[in-house]
Amino acid sequence: MHAFRTHTCNDLTAKNVGDTVRLSGWVHRVRDHGGVLFIDLRDHYGITQVLADSDSPVFNALEKVRSEWVIRIDGKVKARGADLVNSNIPTGEIEIYIEDMEVLGASEELPLQVFGEPDFPEETRLKYRFLDLRREGLHNRMMLRSNVVSSIRKRMEGIGFNEFQTPIITASSPEGARDFLVPSRIHPGKFYALPQAPQQFKQMMMVAGFDKYFQIAPCFRDEDPRADRSPTDFYQLDMEMSFVTQQDIFDTIEPVITGIFEEFGGDKTVNTNIPQISYKDAALWYGSDKPDLRNPIKMQIVSEHFAGSGFKIFASLLEQEGTEVRAIPAPSGGSRKFCDRMNKFAQQEGLPGMGYIFWREKTADSVAQELGIKVKEAQAMLKSGEAKGGMEAAGPLAKNIGVERTEAIRQQLGLGLGDAAFFLGGKPKSFEAVAGRARNIIGKELKLTDESKFEFAWIVDFPIFEKDEESGKIDFEHNPFSMPQGGMEALQGDPLKVLGYQYDLACNGYELVSGAIRNHKLEIMYKAFGIAGYDESEVEKRFGGMVKAFKFGAPPHGGCAAGIDRIVMLLADEDNIREVIMFPMNQRAEDLMMEAPGEATNEQLRELGLRVIPQE
Repeated sequence: MHAFRTHTCNDLTAKNVGDTVRLSGWVHRVRDHGGVLFIDLRDHYGITQVLADSDSPVFNALEKVRSEWVIRIDGKVKARGADLVNSNIPTGEIEIYIEDMEVLGASEELPLQVFGEPDFPEETRLKYRFLDLRREGLHNRMMLRSNVVSSIRKRMEGIGFNEFQTPIITASSPEGARDFLVPSRIHPGKFYALPQAPQQFKQMMMVAGFDKYFQIAPCFRDEDPRADRSPTDFYQLDMEMSFVTQQDIFDTIEPVITGIFEEFGGDKTVNTNIPQISYKDAALWYGSDKPDLRNPIKMQIVSEHFAGSGFKIFASLLEQEGTEVRAIPAPSGGSRKFCDRMNKFAQQEGLPGMGYIFWREKTADSVAQELGIKVKEAQAMLKSGEAKGGMEAAGPLAKNIGVERTEAIRQQLGLGLGDAAFFLGGKPKSFEAVAGRARNIIGKELKLTDESKFEFAWIVDFPIFEKDEESGKIDFEHNPFSMPQGGMEALQGDPLKVLGYQYDLACNGYELVSGAIRNHKLEIMYKAFGIAGYDESEVEKRFGGMVKAFKFGAPPHGGCAAGIDRIVMLLADEDNIREVIMFPMNQRAEDLMMEAPGEATNEQLRELGLRVIPQE
């Protein structure tokens, strides 16, 4: 017999009744039924119920066993009574009568419970992550992650991609985030960096003629943490292809991503007919370049209805260049209580507020005012049918802009009785993000967002350049390595109108994929960087390897990267990315389990030629 087990804790069924078996695992739960001890024995694969009564030779030893001790048991498989079968687990038809037992690893008192899913502070969970990972929910999420990565590899290999590894120690490269620097012992005073992404290496692979590359790549960025982003490292499905257009990239990666969501998404439906939305339209309609299309609300420009109106705040605002008023429709949101709550949300976001109009049944007050009669008379007339009820617009904005304008707004937005609309004005960049968050809240609170599906959208036509409002300087707004639409000719005109072959794939409000058709022509690259204030020598200094490669015959190429952590987070229906990472950092970028970051010894610092300057 094997030293530790003949079967796992998920193997045994009614077919094994009468067999003598050996199992090893953790004591998941102990139940004392007065002279009979029941133990749920757990391993990676499942749970088996084992028991011993007072006649068992190991009963006294078994009484000392506690939760999370690791034990080995030998025993005979017996069938459970028909009324005792547990249909929730594969081993629910049997139990094992213990004949021998050995303690393989005793446990001290637990700082967090493994049985069940009790709530513990995140700091405790991360400090004792090895215990947290024993809990069923987190354990299953790690297996989901493993299976997702395995499926991605098979899918990519199945469509002709080859997996290659790129360096983990490389040169520092300005790619939008801070590098993690690694001091060199052999070259004192010089530093390597951990790669933010394999961007330059994969482009040089295309120059080398490998045609189709992919990698499950670790990436390192010294970033501020967010719920959907790790502050130190993350993994992505990285891919690149030669001789392709933007649509070729979409046609290649779409089946891989939607296939993963179909395979692991449970009962949720997956939208495989993916729309392509321009960055400009996404900002207007959704206030975000990663829109949640499960929410049907589309924002609209309604400036014409406020220009020259009695609502002076918007009317005077619209006299300034580059300003507009946008409306967020809110079907079924037509109550003052809900409207006031959304107005308060805008104030909490740093705006003066958010105007609103809602449409309701005419009140006796408004009929009385309209006919010049007393409220009691109006009530009687409404009751008898002498006066017509119907719908009216309510709220401070409605009073200020009048009946005709409010009716025009209602018709433009396609709203009716019981609905509302919210309004924000100014230069779009000053309020777009808040409008987008408001749209999300309205969709969820009014139950307009369909939680039963995954909705994808390609966001395309990103602007390459932006202008700093204060300095007037032109800089890159998005990926500087994207090929401009129109090539060199596009760079001769207004840089703020130049669009790039850059694209993101959004799903349910998260950016899952980002990529571009690359700028593989040096003269166009020099021109693009020149517009942003970088001369040729600066480009060669920062991106020397890629510049050198492009001088020796670079093919048209493009690709993208998909965030593994975010994909699994969505599939697991979690809001926090740390719930799908095996050993994550906390919000302060600390590894509480391994106590990192830590201080270097004086010997290490001397060897590297470094000195730590104490912070004041």
